[in-house]
Amino acid sequence: MAKMYHKDKSIQIKSSASALYNNLSVLRIAPRCLTYFTVVHANVVNMVSASWDGLNYSHRQLQSKEGNVATSSSLIMQAAWCVLPSRDLLVLTSQKGIQMYESDGSIMVYWHALDTPETPTAKAVFARGIAAVQEKYICVGVSSGSVLVFDVPSKGSNITLSEVLEEHKEAITDMASECSGNLECIADLVSADDSGLLCVWKSGEDFQLLNKITGFDTSCSSVKLWKGTVIAGYGTGQIRLYEGVTGILHAEVNAHARWIYSLDIAPFTGLLISAAEDSWVRVWHLSLTPETNSVEIEHMYNECVTDTQICGAKFCDGDGYAFAVTGYDLSEIIRYTQA
Repeated sequence: MAKMYHKDKSIQIKSSASALYNNLSVLRIAPRCLTYFTVVHANVVNMVSASWDGLNYSHRQLQSKEGNVATSSSLIMQAAWCVLPSRDLLVLTSQKGIQMYESDGSIMVYWHALDTPETPTAKAVFARGIAAVQEKYICVGVSSGSVLVFDVPSKGSNITLSEVLEEHKEAITDMASECSGNLECIADLVSADDSGLLCVWKSGEDFQLLNKITGFDTSCSSVKLWKGTVIAGYGTGQIRLYEGVTGILHAEVNAHARWIYSLDIAPFTGLLISAAEDSWVRVWHLSLTPETNSVEIEHMYNECVTDTQICGAKFCDGDGYAFAVTGYDLSEIIRYTQA
């Protein structure tokens, strides 16, 4: 197997990565030749802005909040950038609620409190799973199985909860929107939960459920949607490729020996990255043949991050030229670039 990627200079972070699914988010700011990274540690989000020449790094830490008050008791479950046509927002989900910031983390523009039960229950309450959909929606999953749909104006803080989607019975694990830019795709959102159930949606003033793809009582920890194909990673270490609208299983790969923590896709090239507890990062290539309506997956590259439980892996650009990895208890973001 040809050496596709080589290790690049790592980026130090203020505190180490927590063992959470999809614990890395990347936002490329091309006009300013910068890339932003976020990694969650307990009740804070480490944010790093890195210049492309590798000379300048600036750090910021965002705290878990309840309303406008910082709270140490509320663990953050995920941080992810939501890219909408008119603005980019950084969304944090925690045990208390949902925080939305300007993309540089400078100003919190919106806070949504989660409904916490009056009496303590055995079930934990948290939000997890974040996706920007179409022109103006940000969707966030909740531990009850609900998906909250927020309507986001092109500027300002008048963000409103416009709809609640109630198809999942288990905690939402991850969500993804159609990333290929192909406007002909009917499905534009997929949500996954702890039972492995996938719900495929068409967005709009009222979101429509297009399909439910049943799980196998195994958590689906990470999910992507590309050219109408749902790519799902599971606790079994498997990756499955489904046609979103029909639920037809195109491919099933025993990709990892342990729990998959993160998937990402480079939308322009069809490169797919998978990362797991087994210390392996793997790069795959997806190809679609529209005539036969088939999807193929080919294994391209491996990288072992020794003795590391990987919890985040993301491409740094739309072509998959570079990717970044985080690991539990590591205080650095490891980067790889095509050789």
